[in-house]
Amino acid sequence: MIEYLIVFVLLFILMLAYFRIADRYNIIDKPNHRSAHTEITLRGGGIVYPLAFVLFICSLFIITENEATLIARRSYLIFGVGLLTICAISFIDDIVDLSSKIRLVFHFISVTLLLYFLGLFQILPVWAIPVIYIVVIGILNACNFMDGINGMSGLYNLVALGTLLYVNQKVTTFTDEDFIIYPIIACLVFLFFNFRKKAKCFMGDVGSFGVAFWVLALIGLLIIKTNDFKWIMLLTVYGVEAVLTIIERVKLKENIMEAHRRHLYQLFANDKKVPHLVVSTGYAICQIIINILLIVLQLPDWLMFIIIIMPTAVLYLLVKMNIKKQLGEKLFLQ
Repeated sequence: MIEYLIVFVLLFILMLAYFRIADRYNIIDKPNHRSAHTEITLRGGGIVYPLAFVLFICSLFIITENEATLIARRSYLIFGVGLLTICAISFIDDIVDLSSKIRLVFHFISVTLLLYFLGLFQILPVWAIPVIYIVVIGILNACNFMDGINGMSGLYNLVALGTLLYVNQKVTTFTDEDFIIYPIIACLVFLFFNFRKKAKCFMGDVGSFGVAFWVLALIGLLIIKTNDFKWIMLLTVYGVEAVLTIIERVKLKENIMEAHRRHLYQLFANDKKVPHLVVSTGYAICQIIINILLIVLQLPDWLMFIIIIMPTAVLYLLVKMNIKKQLGEKLFLQ
């Protein structure tokens, strides 16, 4: 417990130091017509996640050396290079806009390291490798798209990580406990500055990609250990919204790579003027309910998908249809 308190304090101090740097070098988020914010705010607060990994890997080197520790170090270093790569390119993109081609190259490198860390090149058939690349990069970008209001990404990922910690402790051990606790501490530090009516900082791409990369690694380890694909539904709320929003934009012939305000959470925050923290908390609660079902229900994966994904999608469409009707707009299904 003392170790975790020290990590929290160190990350808190490092965040304060980053704020001074961001303020000095004008690393800020300027609101535009698509933003859910109206004030200039420091960007890149999600740098806390790669910093948390650095502290995590340092803690491994403090442990008395044995063969198991040495193997763990090498494995986590591979993951860390992938994490730091995607965080670095995302942080640069937070400061200066990079072309999508450059970002994609570095995302490909990071995902390659992630798949190697998970051992998927040895497990999956050759034809499945391109598919998994597309799926993982798609999930990473979907998580980035969902980072748009105060508290959303920090709280949502805290729910995912908290569930993974519970599963690791009570259901089945699939990884080193600290590998989950360190990003949880990072979430708590970030939320201290972000879960406010007037946020001190925003996560930025460095954070949304960084924490999503870490959570995906943990979910991957859990799926491999249990051979249950249901655990990908720890990201159900994000996944349903991302997919249905993309479908909506495609039907409206919009460029899905451009920023927009068609997400349900954006309609709540921007058009309905529901407080950001209320919306973020609502999303987190919905995912908590789903996570409880994932743990409690012992059913085949395909049935779990039907029980969880379909009702979530229907609920999403009904709520969005109702809001658009109030706003005098038509939903893409109409």
